[in-house]
Amino acid sequence: MANDKPKNNDSIGRTFLVVFVLCLVCSIVVAGSAVGLKAQQQEQKLLDKQRNILDVAGLLKPNMTTEEIKETYDRRIQPELLDLKTATLEKSDGKFDLNNALRSDETSIALSSKQDLAKIRRRADMAEIYLVKDDHGKTTELVLPIYGSGLWSMMYAFISIDVDGVTSRGITYYSHGETPGLGGEVDNPQWRKQWVGKKLFNPEGAPAIKIVRGGAGDNPYGVDGLSGATLTSNGVQHMFDFWLGDNGFGPFLKKVREGALKDG
Repeated sequence: MANDKPKNNDSIGRTFLVVFVLCLVCSIVVAGSAVGLKAQQQEQKLLDKQRNILDVAGLLKPNMTTEEIKETYDRRIQPELLDLKTATLEKSDGKFDLNNALRSDETSIALSSKQDLAKIRRRADMAEIYLVKDDHGKTTELVLPIYGSGLWSMMYAFISIDVDGVTSRGITYYSHGETPGLGGEVDNPQWRKQWVGKKLFNPEGAPAIKIVRGGAGDNPYGVDGLSGATLTSNGVQHMFDFWLGDNGFGPFLKKVREGALKDG
């Protein structure tokens, strides 16, 4: 007698097969989307960097289009690679990747606890810096990338410095995870304005900028601390202690103070 019992279409095997096929299709879609969007993501990342450099250099105007940002950057900003070991410059091809450099002992150094004031663990041998040109091609300021540990996150910033190698022209923190309303005030325009005209070094050439708890007043070397964010303020201070020192941009900025950039 024929077995006419209906087949169980919801068997465990069939269920696993459906789940497997669905996961496979989803994985292919996600992977394809990631590959397809990679070029667009890289372009957006580059545009964001250009925008922040123009901002700290005082060249970013309200409502600038993407095309205007790119044109202004290409005309006014000259990227250079700085060898931090020799304090010498070479032309940048735009391919320098800090994260890749930090992964290798051949392109970076481990910092001792005494050296690591900014708590970054390693420092790359090279840094991409940016010379800001006027309409006649003369360098008027330079933009340096700095970073260090805050309360919750690694904080990344650009600092603009006059060709005197002493005077700050501005600062922008473009990436951080500090507490909004407290440490997050590092990107408050009012706090950033305090940096304009501040002296980063004393007459003897030693790093002198200080984050002052309770207010800096008219101190040419002082910037107000962030209210209620002592640890973030300390992180900012330690960033400058490191990057203005001998293991950071200190030797190069000494050359700048001696006139290295004044002729172009």
